[in-house]
Amino acid sequence: MSTAPEGLPSTIWHWIGGDLVDAADGRTFDVTDPVSNTVYTQAARGTRDDVQRAVEAARAAFPGWSGISNRERARVLYRVADAVEARHDRLARFESYDSGLPITQAKGQARRAAENFRYFADVIVALGEEAFRQGEEQFSYVVRTPVGVAGLITPWNTPFMLESWKLAPALAAGCTLVLKPAEWTPLSASLWPEIFAEAGVPAGVVNIVHGIGEEAGQALVDHPDVPLISFTGSTDTGRHIIRSSAEHLKTTSMELGGKSPVVVFADADIEAALDSVVFGVFSLNGERCTAGSRVLVERPLYEEFTRRLAERAERVEVGLPSDPATEVGALVHTEHYERVLNYVEIGTKEARLVAGGVRPDHLTEGNYLQPTVFADVSRDARIFQEEIFGPVVAVAPFDDEAEAIELANATQFGLAAYIWTSDLKRGHRIAHAVESGMVWINSHNVRDLRTPFGGVKASGVGREGGAHSIDFYTESKIVHVALGEVHTPRFGAAS
Repeated sequence: MSTAPEGLPSTIWHWIGGDLVDAADGRTFDVTDPVSNTVYTQAARGTRDDVQRAVEAARAAFPGWSGISNRERARVLYRVADAVEARHDRLARFESYDSGLPITQAKGQARRAAENFRYFADVIVALGEEAFRQGEEQFSYVVRTPVGVAGLITPWNTPFMLESWKLAPALAAGCTLVLKPAEWTPLSASLWPEIFAEAGVPAGVVNIVHGIGEEAGQALVDHPDVPLISFTGSTDTGRHIIRSSAEHLKTTSMELGGKSPVVVFADADIEAALDSVVFGVFSLNGERCTAGSRVLVERPLYEEFTRRLAERAERVEVGLPSDPATEVGALVHTEHYERVLNYVEIGTKEARLVAGGVRPDHLTEGNYLQPTVFADVSRDARIFQEEIFGPVVAVAPFDDEAEAIELANATQFGLAAYIWTSDLKRGHRIAHAVESGMVWINSHNVRDLRTPFGGVKASGVGREGGAHSIDFYTESKIVHVALGEVHTPRFGAAS
């Protein structure tokens, strides 16, 4: 049985205009932990009225926040980072308890959240604007201005870090915002109000409305005074948000689903590739958008690699999220757990189960699944084509480079890809041919915050990360100035 961390709130409130407030109609929803699946708190259940209050507060705060210098905003973001780090242990315990992430991995997310604020503080201070000169006749320069009230809708996997990934650039750019955290994991978001207050973020700059996606999230998407929406989540929900946003021609950034391939050639460093595959698909409980959940192995290496992958999967330590020895914890929610188990059942009819697929014997309750490996998976199998978002991996062989590319591109998704080969010329060829927004060659999922993040096809629309994030949260205006005499054709000047 998991032990609840100290300081759990009895109710998780909205934060609007600098105040913790109840839902307008007083309703709440239950929040459960994934180890016992029992209710441990309630959260305010937001509606259109709550979103309206939050947007009004954000609009009122916008002139003041957008009007200060980039340097002043950066100072505030540095203080936010310090406040996050000061709550490092508490934040990690909250995140692990609420989401089922192993505590060691939750601590890593807390550190990354603080780094996001420091990084975007640096970006906004250093970011320049373009200027163009047309000989001696004209000079043109770009003015960058914040868009306005940003709507941020965040997912339930690594929630606090992914909230910071959107909050930091929106604030750095000068936007005010309304955040709608995922309803399954609202606990760590309850720390934001005290963090922002301690850092001196003015009231109304950040507003948080909890609630169900179809209610609070939809109200945020529909609001005419929210000109842009940044969303991370499922492809189906992303499609719905884009359709809804068309009414008001909103700018959208969609980081959606993935079914990322790992292409392993026979000349690869097998140990490094194996480590990367195991960590890439089973860390964060397999609930990560960039997970390498399709492993394509060149046929001479296929049997050995599949056998060793299965052996490693069986040895992965599954246990209580609060145990530092745990490598895979409890899946986030009963609804998602049942979905993943359903895919395991489908997989047993489509392919050869070589590891896992069952609840570990020592864990009689909670949303636990032994890391699962399916071999000999055909390209038409559902477990090859559809995002499972759990500790489940599909393995298939290929015979040559052309087939590797074909199989890698054989799904609707295109978020990430991983290539393992000692032939770097081939690695680059594959990287250029694979349809994905991000590719790693002989590397696991290590990211530089300066680089663009996003996918192609059904994996998303747009890019965030580094200057790309600032581009999303700002509008660019070009100003043209004549430097010499103006020689405009004189229409209608003839006498």
